[in-house]
Amino acid sequence: MNHEPDFLENLRAELSGWRRWIDRAIVLGYAVAAGFFVVALSLASDWAFGLFQRLLARHGWAVLIWTPALTAAIVWATRRWAPSASGSGIPQVKAALHPMLPLESRGYFVSLRLSLAKIVLGVAGFAAGLSIGREGPAVQIAAGLMQHSRRWLSPASGIDRRSLILAGGAAGIAAAFNAPLAGVVFAIEELSGRIESKASGLIITAIVLAGLAAVSVFGNASYFGVIKVGKLGWDMLGPGLAVALAAGACGGLFSKLMAASLTVAPGPLNRLRSRWPVRFAAGLGLAVAVIGLASGGATFGSGSETVKQLLAGQGELTALQTLLKFVATWLTAWAGVPGGIFAPSLTIGAGIGEALSQLAGPAARPALIALGMAGFLAAVTQAPLTAFIIVMEMIDGHSMVLSLMACALLASGVSRMISRPLYEALAEFMVSRSIGRPLPREVEEDADDSRPAP
Repeated sequence: MNHEPDFLENLRAELSGWRRWIDRAIVLGYAVAAGFFVVALSLASDWAFGLFQRLLARHGWAVLIWTPALTAAIVWATRRWAPSASGSGIPQVKAALHPMLPLESRGYFVSLRLSLAKIVLGVAGFAAGLSIGREGPAVQIAAGLMQHSRRWLSPASGIDRRSLILAGGAAGIAAAFNAPLAGVVFAIEELSGRIESKASGLIITAIVLAGLAAVSVFGNASYFGVIKVGKLGWDMLGPGLAVALAAGACGGLFSKLMAASLTVAPGPLNRLRSRWPVRFAAGLGLAVAVIGLASGGATFGSGSETVKQLLAGQGELTALQTLLKFVATWLTAWAGVPGGIFAPSLTIGAGIGEALSQLAGPAARPALIALGMAGFLAAVTQAPLTAFIIVMEMIDGHSMVLSLMACALLASGVSRMISRPLYEALAEFMVSRSIGRPLPREVEEDADDSRPAP
């Protein structure tokens, strides 16, 4: 027989459990710290890229030396001191959550030490002018910080390491994009596949506190401002469909190239990368510098400022510049530097929408740019819900919810016919290397780890 809750009895039980309140305070403190770590990454990345832009403006030719030299130095330092900081950071978090990974190996993919290394090395990548974003690293940084709190919690806290990693990853996305809804969906769709009731409160709490930390510094404005979209009628169906199909095909190709490159698929270039990784990184750094100069500087950095200008009806991103950004982002990731692909993917998607907006006229330009962003990101990650919610929150585009959702779903479906989900493929590769054998096709979820960290 069900009984109504006794308020006074429950209140006494809550207040008498002093250790429980200490555990909660520890987790809340780490969630706030995770938000400020993401803020530090953002501020330092902007400062470092500003230095690069000044170098480019004063001595453009110098980047042909600066970018490959710094790229080589970053890869050397990463391989020597923090090998699992290489790349985006999202596959590492997925690997840490994989049921086949031994518990003692999770610290190899997410830890406080890795979070600090990721900030330093990621900022160096912006100083080199590489085509990277900071959102993927923010996920690994926040997850590493949150899971570190486990060592201070009591065995009876009921908070397991998996939940802390999930909460950190969600908080990282929310703080980086100022997109709290995207943080929740990202944790479900990309990181976990399911959220248990005991973890949901922790995830939302981490998102709120990390988001408040970011808002306290950057304000509560949308990442790309407020998009101005006219009335969307049936005349937009053709151009919108073209954007979704093009973004899906291009995103699927990008995902396939990335997976082949980063999982060390057989090939002469990957053999060269395995034998001389630092020299290989220097060569790719030189290629990125040449591409950047050829594009008029459009391919350097994340491209976020370019997207802001496009959505505001200013500036342009030509089809050639979009193609070069595609190549520069792929080469940067292949070099093995720590850096994400979310922001560059949004820039490439914006370029696809910009190119196809010629079919519908200037009035439809902002809407097609937004559709291109959602479509390409959904195609690369094959996480359509996360993609359209991120874009919707970044542009304050609630009037385009159905259009963004349809574009993301269609683009993701096209991508699935070309490539496996990128982050899933990379995470499985990392886990298989860690355990020394290929993974079975289907793995049952293990029980949650509620044991304290060693």
